[in-house]
Amino acid sequence: MPGRTILFTTETPVLELLLRGTVLFFALLVLMRFVGQRESGGLGMSDLLVIVLVCSALGDALTGGGTNLLDGLVPVATVLVWSVILDALTYRWPRLAVLLKRKPRPLVIDGRLDRRTMRREFITEDELLTQLRAHGLSEVSQVQRAHLEPNGEISVIPKDGEGDGTS
Repeated sequence: MPGRTILFTTETPVLELLLRGTVLFFALLVLMRFVGQRESGGLGMSDLLVIVLVCSALGDALTGGGTNLLDGLVPVATVLVWSVILDALTYRWPRLAVLLKRKPRPLVIDGRLDRRTMRREFITEDELLTQLRAHGLSEVSQVQRAHLEPNGEISVIPKDGEGDGTS
């Protein structure tokens, strides 16, 4: 019947949907690799990427704006499968994680600021001091190490006997 929507068929060939999901996943993964770590706001980069792509792919299917469900489900399944595959690969081969996952970046080393990292990640001294106070420390000199973690949070290791080290 003209104008009638069939829910479980696709207007777009399945192979094209798989290719689109794959290309978008890897293109965004590469782009997000170069975005500062603190932009992820507590999520891992691949977690954020999956959320964005899933929401985008399902948007039309959820509201009925798309013509059928499979046009939304195939790209979502593709994104989720690639996410699991990459996690499995980086677990199996840690050297691959160097390319695909961010490492903690030092902000304070032995009580001294690493201004180069702070500049690269756009973290001001005031922002860092705020995080140190949240860990019970009032001065940078009380910190053995502080790192910007891959999920965007700042971890702090106080010098012996300094602060409580909690957040």
